[in-house]
Amino acid sequence: MAFRDFTFAGVQQAFSLVLAEDDLFGAVPSAPPRPELAERVRVGVELALAVNTEKARSEFIIAPVLLELRQSLAGRFGLFSGVEFDVDSSRGLNGVCDFLVTRSPLQSMLTAPVLAVVEAKNDNIRGGLGQCVAAMVAAREFNAQTASGVTVIHGVVTTGAAWKFLRLVGSDLTVDRPEYFVAELGRILAILTHILTTT
Repeated sequence: MAFRDFTFAGVQQAFSLVLAEDDLFGAVPSAPPRPELAERVRVGVELALAVNTEKARSEFIIAPVLLELRQSLAGRFGLFSGVEFDVDSSRGLNGVCDFLVTRSPLQSMLTAPVLAVVEAKNDNIRGGLGQCVAAMVAAREFNAQTASGVTVIHGVVTTGAAWKFLRLVGSDLTVDRPEYFVAELGRILAILTHILTTT
């Protein structure tokens, strides 16, 4: 078993998570994205939708957004793509993470993950929730084992066009009620910035 094998209900049961829903980022103000990024993402969305593969969405929409975030925060966090993250394979806390964002800017070694980003399979946000939560639990366990001090883990399931946020604190899992769309790029970037500057 690995991250991708978990359903949303299955991961909650396997790790005794307590589920809640809330408007996690209602108070976070939006900020307009740089015009160059907005245009790059607009073109990326057109291309990704035309190609219609997970890889296209990753390369043409998700990666540019995360790179913009890293640039806007002057490289203050680490960004890992397609990395093996094996924390406890006996419990299914292993597999490849689409993207992991770490508190440390180090790129030579993965330390203190704070955000797991999962590409939704078959353009289905709900179908990616189990995988994302499993990666978040793995990040929680990793941080506890390494005494990193990071106790709040965030997650994002995205099709590139739609973005759904989650938060894990201990065994309390909160799903953000709103789903954000790439047309709200400034809002998505503001939420990601908030996560990385307050976690």
